[in-house]
Amino acid sequence: MALITETDLRAMLPKGIAAPFRIAPGDLLTPAAKDFLKSRGIPVVVVSGEEDRPPALPAIPVGVSNRHIHLSPEDVERLFGPGYRLTPMRELSQKGQFAAEETVTLEGPKGSIRGVRVLGPARGRTQVEISRTDGFALGVHPPVRLSGRLDGTPGITVTGPRGVVALDSGVIIAKNHVHMSPDDAAAFQVRDGDTIMLQADGVRPVIFADVAVRVSPNFSLDFHIDLDEANAACLNTGDKVRLVGVNGVMRRGTEG
Repeated sequence: MALITETDLRAMLPKGIAAPFRIAPGDLLTPAAKDFLKSRGIPVVVVSGEEDRPPALPAIPVGVSNRHIHLSPEDVERLFGPGYRLTPMRELSQKGQFAAEETVTLEGPKGSIRGVRVLGPARGRTQVEISRTDGFALGVHPPVRLSGRLDGTPGITVTGPRGVVALDSGVIIAKNHVHMSPDDAAAFQVRDGDTIMLQADGVRPVIFADVAVRVSPNFSLDFHIDLDEANAACLNTGDKVRLVGVNGVMRRGTEG
């Protein structure tokens, strides 16, 4: 039997308090502890035995993204010539997307990076995704953004074999995110727009504490991070991470 006080609960806050808060038969909460949980909308449930543990969740594969660029149809023609179409080189993890044979050069105020891969198909607005390290080399300081949220982002010069495009905006550091199908989202009990906490186990254990969830019938389960994040956690494409929390709250039964 354990007596759980408000002080005990406050000590749990840095790592997150799971919802619902599970206690064993015979455990007691002080009145102040009950009020503490109630004020935060965290219900209390009594559990007894392994049958009450949450089911094991599938591991989530990692996809490491190096610097790349998405081009509008107009910019494809400006860089590669009138009527040009991108040449698929290999399929990506998400249905219908591909790495193209084509590459471009990014030119910033401080330096340039050659051989930047174009991803297809062409989309409505050109978007450049680089790491923070790349930004130092180029002399640009883009914000961390989800794809498509380009207002207020810096520009850059893009050079192709047949032309040059001077972008006024469109350079971002991609926010880490997970692609899920609706079935995946149901299994993980999350919705589009939620944030999740993902644990990377290995030589450099890391918790990614604010990962955006993106749900679509066209998506396959994949955790997207950039090269800086992957290097910091010693992760490679194909490695696995596991969900340990949702919307800032740790889930019980995911500790190991």
